[in-house]
Amino acid sequence: MRSEKQNYYKAYLRYLKLQRGLSENTLEAYRRDVEKLLNYLTEEQKDAIDMELEDLQHFAAGLHDIGIGPRSQCRILSGVRSFCRFLQLDGFRDDDPSELLESPQIGDHLPAVLSTEEVDRLEASIDLSKWEGHRNRAIIEVLFSCGLRVSELVTLHLSDLFLQEEFIRVLGKGSKERLVPISKRAIKELGLWFDDRRQMNIKPGEEDYVFLNRRGAHLTRTMILIMIKQQALAANIQKTISPHTLRHSFATALLEGGADLRVIQALLGHEDIGTTEIYTHLDTSALRRAILEHHPRNIRNTRKENLLY
Repeated sequence: MRSEKQNYYKAYLRYLKLQRGLSENTLEAYRRDVEKLLNYLTEEQKDAIDMELEDLQHFAAGLHDIGIGPRSQCRILSGVRSFCRFLQLDGFRDDDPSELLESPQIGDHLPAVLSTEEVDRLEASIDLSKWEGHRNRAIIEVLFSCGLRVSELVTLHLSDLFLQEEFIRVLGKGSKERLVPISKRAIKELGLWFDDRRQMNIKPGEEDYVFLNRRGAHLTRTMILIMIKQQALAANIQKTISPHTLRHSFATALLEGGADLRVIQALLGHEDIGTTEIYTHLDTSALRRAILEHHPRNIRNTRKENLLY
C-alpha cells in the first residue's frame, strides 16, 4: 500500500507541475492540502483509493474544529477536490468521492448557533408516538449538552456511559479519550430511549452501541444529519443547521455563560498540541463545574432546585 500511495501522490504532483503549469507557490499550497488529507486518512487507517464522501466530510469538519477559518477551509477543500478528480481521471479509482462535498459558506455572518429556546423547539417538534421519537430527542440533547462531534455520537457505546457519576467517555480524533460531564436532562432523555431500545431486536455485534436504527444496527453520520434537518423544518427554524451546529451551540452557550475558553476546548476535544499541554492539568471536577455553572441546561435546573428550598 505504501508504494501505491507514493505512486499516486508523486503522479499528482507531477500532474500539477507539468500539465497545469502551476507556479511554485501554488504548487506548494496544493501539496500541503493533499498532505493534510493523507495524514488524516493515515490516522483513520484508510487510503485515498478507498476513501468515501463520509471520510472527506469528517476531514472537513476537523478543519473547522482546529480553528481554520472558512476561507482557508474552502481553499484546502478546493485542493482536495483537485486531488480526487485526478485520482479518477488517472485511473487510480473509478469515482470522485468529492463530487458532493460541500464547502463552508463565506460571508460576514458567524456560523449558525441555536439558542437554548431553539433547541427546546427542535426537541418539542419530535413526534414521540413514533418508535424513534425518544431516540431522536436523546440524540439532540446529548449533542447539545455534551458538545460531541457527530462521529463521536454514532460510535458512543453503552460501556462509555457512567450515568450515576454523570460522565460519558468519548473517543475522539486520533483515538484519544476524554471524559465529558452529561446533564441530568440528557440522562433523562437517554433513559426514555433505553426503555424503547430494550424492545428492539439488535443485530449481533451491535449490542453496545447507544443509538440504533430500526433494523438494530448503529446509526451513521448521514442518518443523523437528515434527522436534524427534518426536525429543523418541523420546528420552523429558518437557520441552516447540522449536527455540528449543536456542538457549536454547546461551546457558544458555555462561552457566553462565562466558562474559561481552555476548559471549553478541553471539553470539545480539540487536538492542538500547544493547548493540549494546558488541558492535561485540568481535572474532571473542573470540567464538571464549568458545565454545572455555565451551561443553560444546568443553570435552569439549579434555579428550579433553589426555588424548591
